[in-house]
Amino acid sequence: MRKKIDLVLGIRPDIIRASSIINLLREEKEIDFRFIWSGQHYSNNLKDVFLEQLEVGFPDVELDISGDSDYSLVSDLINKLGAFYENHPSDLSIFLGDTNTVMGAISAAQHQIPIFHIEGCMRSYDWSMPEEKYRTIVDHLSDRIYAYFDEYKNQGVAEGLNPSSIVVTGNIIVDILSKNFFDKIEKYSYENNKEIFKRYNLERNKFIFATAHRRENILDLAALKQIKSLFENVKVPVLFAAGYRTQAMIKEFNLEFKNTKIIDPIGYQELLILASNSLGVFTDSGTLIEEACVLGIPSIQMRRSTERPQVYDAGGTVKFNPHHEYSEDYVTDTLRKFDSILGKKWEHNLGDSNSSVRIVNDIKKLANENQSFSNHSISNLHLNYLRAYRDDGLI
Repeated sequence: MRKKIDLVLGIRPDIIRASSIINLLREEKEIDFRFIWSGQHYSNNLKDVFLEQLEVGFPDVELDISGDSDYSLVSDLINKLGAFYENHPSDLSIFLGDTNTVMGAISAAQHQIPIFHIEGCMRSYDWSMPEEKYRTIVDHLSDRIYAYFDEYKNQGVAEGLNPSSIVVTGNIIVDILSKNFFDKIEKYSYENNKEIFKRYNLERNKFIFATAHRRENILDLAALKQIKSLFENVKVPVLFAAGYRTQAMIKEFNLEFKNTKIIDPIGYQELLILASNSLGVFTDSGTLIEEACVLGIPSIQMRRSTERPQVYDAGGTVKFNPHHEYSEDYVTDTLRKFDSILGKKWEHNLGDSNSSVRIVNDIKKLANENQSFSNHSISNLHLNYLRAYRDDGLI
């Protein structure tokens, strides 16, 4: 019988990263594949346009979760995914990243469905981040973990995860850019997209493309003011593709961003066109900061802490902490460092564009071996505890 394998996603960066994996799994005749969409992102420019532009096709199942808080979204997800699995059993449930949607792994665990986690063992070591809690929980629930780098695998092993359950793959964002940008590079050129730049009154390499959405930045007035100061002190205009919650907080705090044009979230193709023809990218997005690194675009990462230090290792990214005590000198020094990497060339260290194939091949291998996918996640550390208890006569 064909294995029933589900991939559960919920936000637009998930669509970007997983697009090749979705299409590869759909091509496998020995797999009964289902693409499940949680509904965490639901508007057209946060979902549908990405599905269309990345040629993914629409989800097989839409859970349409709702809620006005993390706990209400997560509880609705656990209920709805659990109810789905009650009536539609699965042999394997795959999750990606560190969002509210990965907490659906609890439903899979409650139904004794093996869990695979893509983008595993990332750590910022900032426990104030909900994402840090989510990624830690799902890693320790998972039977198979796909980690981008040996560094990440070592982090997981240090926590007691079983080394044999962690597969190092490289970063799947490199695959996506190879297929959707570098193989079609003329499509994203300034010459072929002048109407977009005219729309925003921008010139090539004479503007900053910016995004910000992380709650620790946009819900904190002082942090948002720091970001505002950064934008206002750069020497060129800033095009700020701000999420709807970000725009709501700017309005609530009654902030006026000078030197900045605020626009709604945009589709993936337009994002690549603007970013690749900008002077640089300022963002708190984990996906966009990696994309900038691969594309060779100088960037500022607006984060207090990061689970993606490789972008700093490559030499194309400058750190800006919005929670740093405010000072004009800090903003000026950050922009001076940014100026120092303009025109710099670097080799990114994120992957070789074969990561998605490695992941799908590993899934196929386990499916073809007719394994139950279970018992991969009992770590050596846990086994040592069990042996100690047994030797002491406690079990």
